[in-house]
Amino acid sequence: MSATRPIAKRPPAVSVALQFAARTPGAPAPSKLRRWIRAAASAASEVTLRIVGTAEGRRLNRAFRGRDYATDVLTFVYGRRPYRGDIVICHPVLARAARERGVALEAHYAHLVVHGMLHLRGHDHERARDAERMEALERRILARLGFGDPYALESRARKRR
Repeated sequence: MSATRPIAKRPPAVSVALQFAARTPGAPAPSKLRRWIRAAASAASEVTLRIVGTAEGRRLNRAFRGRDYATDVLTFVYGRRPYRGDIVICHPVLARAARERGVALEAHYAHLVVHGMLHLRGHDHERARDAERMEALERRILARLGFGDPYALESRARKRR
């Protein structure tokens, strides 16, 4: 009689399309962007990650959120099973925020990719309790990826100013 081995849990199928619609000096390699999305996926997902410039970021934020400025990350959800949607990162806004906070560009990208993916999964941070839950999940995922606590880094950067 042969011993049975436990069946290893297979990671969820995650399809990632990348679109670079702007110059992205210093942006992480596509393989890293895909890896971070997969790390934050809890189930099968179909994700487009689009990296844009300020004009497109502002246009999207104005059209879909009514806010007339470019923001660092936007998430558009099209389905829940599998998770389907777009994550839009505005490179100039993200890069400026990383510099101002004294955070490495790659670490800030990882944080916002994970953050966008959690929004795609239905998490939000509108209420304090939901924000605490979402931030804790971000911390765990980023730690598994080898990054420090993004909120602690921001807190230290604020103290230095």
